[in-house]
Amino acid sequence: MIEYKVEHNLKVEEFKEVLVNSTLGNRRPIDNLDTLEKMVKMGNLIIKARQNGKLIGVSRSLTDFSFCTYLSDLAVDLKYQKKGIGKELIRRTKMEAPEAKLILAAPEAIPYYPKIGMTQYEHCYYLDKIQNLI
Repeated sequence: MIEYKVEHNLKVEEFKEVLVNSTLGNRRPIDNLDTLEKMVKMGNLIIKARQNGKLIGVSRSLTDFSFCTYLSDLAVDLKYQKKGIGKELIRRTKMEAPEAKLILAAPEAIPYYPKIGMTQYEHCYYLDKIQNLI
């Protein structure tokens, strides 16, 4: 049985382990514990999926609980993927802020999100480095 729970005490080591064990580890700074610590500390909505106490999935979001929720990290251990865990983490994230639009950007998972009912919005931009600002 998988237990889902909002928790505010995610340990950076657990976060790193689930990132490494998922495909998200390839796109996150897993070798920079200071950055991972800040990611965990500043995420104000973290939902964990555990099986027998082991962290197997996490949804880490930034939200104002009224207008928007940016789901910045959705990671599920590869051994547990294709079992609906990611979908359930998204559903529970939305339940915590039902009035807010849930926004996520995951270029590697573009085919997945429409399958679970999410709408693609093509107008999205990001700025990685201040030097790139003209």
